[in-house]
Amino acid sequence: MVPLSDAQGRVVGFTARLLEDNPDAPKYINTPSTLLYDKGRQAYGLHLAKDAIRKEKFGVVVEGNLDVIASHQAGIANVVAAAGTALTEAHLKDLGRYASDIRFAFDSDKAGIAATERAIPLAQKVGVNVSIITIPDGKDPDELVRKDPKLWQEAISKHQYAVDWLIERYKNLLDVETGQGKRQFTDVVLEVIRGLSDKVEQDHYLGELAKSIGVSKEAMAAKLVEQAQAVRPVRLKKPVAQSKPDSREVIERRKAEQHLLALLFVRSDVRNVLTIMTEHMFVDEAAKAVFEFLHNNPKYDATTPLPKELQSVSDYVKITVLQFKELYRNLEIIELRNEVARLQERLVALYVKEQKARVRSAMAGASDTDMRKLIEADSRLNTLLKQTKGE
Repeated sequence: MVPLSDAQGRVVGFTARLLEDNPDAPKYINTPSTLLYDKGRQAYGLHLAKDAIRKEKFGVVVEGNLDVIASHQAGIANVVAAAGTALTEAHLKDLGRYASDIRFAFDSDKAGIAATERAIPLAQKVGVNVSIITIPDGKDPDELVRKDPKLWQEAISKHQYAVDWLIERYKNLLDVETGQGKRQFTDVVLEVIRGLSDKVEQDHYLGELAKSIGVSKEAMAAKLVEQAQAVRPVRLKKPVAQSKPDSREVIERRKAEQHLLALLFVRSDVRNVLTIMTEHMFVDEAAKAVFEFLHNNPKYDATTPLPKELQSVSDYVKITVLQFKELYRNLEIIELRNEVARLQERLVALYVKEQKARVRSAMAGASDTDMRKLIEADSRLNTLLKQTKGE
């Protein structure tokens, strides 16, 4: 069992590794995605590696947690792992805070190579320099460290810039002596060259690519332009919408909604205080979705994985959980219930105010029948307001 920690060293999940070979059992079992553990954002070992990454001015990304452990045991501490080969833009942004030089050391199998290729354009987008570590004899870092830690250190020092690695890799894979091979070769490499943000670097690699297959640089530049035009989406101009900024009252109302949902989402033992609210009283669509879910699932436990009904508003849920930790986690149960009652009264009052304004507006020019309905609606709103005050 290996604990998974965030960048501050707080345990957020676990991974289990099967020790004996069993073809009918999974090799790894991981904590599922939760509000705390998001494998697309957290790099394994970062809390132990970040100081070393700053000091060495580069970080190494490997595939497995055991590769990280072996490397740290050998004294090479600027090493982290992604969740398998699923390296994301968020991982690279986090690593880029400590060093702009990132080196990939994925396994040399098909999955590892594909992961390396996927990571190159992500790194270019984030703005970090990426190079590739080729491990001799197809071993992984764990095997190399167990054989001799110096071999792992040597492999790290012989890193190759990602674009050079890609050119060399596909030149060996394809027959660039044939027309078809040259086309396939340039299709792959130009895709990466087009993503280079520096025009001088882009021009350099256009020349290198042209030279490597014996064609003119002008022909290569022309294909780059054609390739870019082929993938460029057609964009229709949209009229610029003149959106009005939210009023101060709406901003305060959204804030009260978030605070109320922070309490209701995290603490199931205060949900019974909420007696008269409905999802229609919320102005934020995400707040409506969360409230409706809690109303339909009053015993929901926030420590369990986020249900599919809330996946579309997961960011909003994360904010509410953070607000609970910031505002309410040290309060006693009686204080929490009083706060729920206060927020309910505030939100109902704002809802009633809004609805009364609509009723008054509708009364102007209303028929006798409609007027009676509007008066009844106004009376119901008065009753609703009294209920929040216990009258």
